[in-house]
Amino acid sequence: MALNIVSNFAANVANRNLSKTDMQVTSSLSKLSSGTRVVSAKDDAASLAIGSRLRSEVEALKQAKVNAGQAGSMLQIADGAMATVSDILVRMKTLAVQAASDQLGSTERSILNSEFTSLRSEIDRIAADTEFNGVKLTNGSTTGSQTAAGTGTTNGFAVLDGVSSISAVGIDTSGGPVATTAANYTAATNTFSLTVGSTAYTGVIDSNALTGGAGANPLSQGTTVTLVNASNSNDPIKITLTLNTAFDSATDSGGTADPTVTFTGTSGTTLTFKVGTGTVSSEDNVSFTLDSITTSTLGISSSVISGADSTNANAAVTAVTAAIDTLNQSRSTVGASQNRLEFASANLAASQENAEAARSELLDLNIASEITTFTSKQVLLQAGVSMLAQANQIPQNLLRLLQ
Repeated sequence: MALNIVSNFAANVANRNLSKTDMQVTSSLSKLSSGTRVVSAKDDAASLAIGSRLRSEVEALKQAKVNAGQAGSMLQIADGAMATVSDILVRMKTLAVQAASDQLGSTERSILNSEFTSLRSEIDRIAADTEFNGVKLTNGSTTGSQTAAGTGTTNGFAVLDGVSSISAVGIDTSGGPVATTAANYTAATNTFSLTVGSTAYTGVIDSNALTGGAGANPLSQGTTVTLVNASNSNDPIKITLTLNTAFDSATDSGGTADPTVTFTGTSGTTLTFKVGTGTVSSEDNVSFTLDSITTSTLGISSSVISGADSTNANAAVTAVTAAIDTLNQSRSTVGASQNRLEFASANLAASQENAEAARSELLDLNIASEITTFTSKQVLLQAGVSMLAQANQIPQNLLRLLQ
């Protein structure tokens, strides 16, 4: 190659190689600083795609494991309530056995019956009050369907828009559907009312959900209204109406006949927990049914131990004994469900570990190997800088020929 001072070929070659080495050093630095082998898609597009999917799987498995843990907590709360009810039933049986003995008269049995009925009420209170994050666990599942009664009805909430659902706790539907009477909405006070049996239940729309005061129209946000027995705070029955913003809270033209609301329900509450990362219910969900522990479900809602003789007390002994057996069966179901959740949680932990290992193999950086590469490229970079400096001196050397 001819020697010239116009085109410095050696410097161009040195500069090209130096630029390439600098890019490699920069890439190595970015990997070392981020701890990942694939900083961008150009590093390894296939690994990035697969690794990203595995990462989403790992995060979903973590949440599924949390779900399983919370499900176990829910079941533990239910089991705790059942344990308390079991103790109450033992005491009730003791009282019934005591009252069944003829050394006691009607007066003594009446005294014992006061505690017996009080304990019976406590069972219903525990059943209604046991919940997890607002989900009732031991009171059964009861829903209401709206059925208009008569014609020309416009003030009953059964015919108003925006009533998304009606549910209840504490209503005994073991004997079949229970229909209410006089289901009514009064716009002037934003009050709902209905009657179950002979007991009236009322509830008022929260003022925070209204655009103004009484009779405000429309709702500013979705809300729920809980109807309770205002004259008896111990009444376990609570009826919940779910309203959305389509509810016309100022409409009440007063029909000639109020509609009815019919409640149907089951003796258990079915809960479904997501313990997988997909949508196949048989593979990714587990469902458990928590039996109701109300006195009606246990068959002791009308049991008493008072009376002139031991007849009622003996009947109560039989009923409470059967209730204890029913409750023990329910507790065994809860225990079996807890054991299943523990195995599900252990499987999720193993799956999470394996998925994380696979993701790490694809995306995580081998620090030792990359440090070796970085050191090599750093030395090459220093050599490239030195050689470029030397190449830049070649034209200066040729100028000496002109001297």
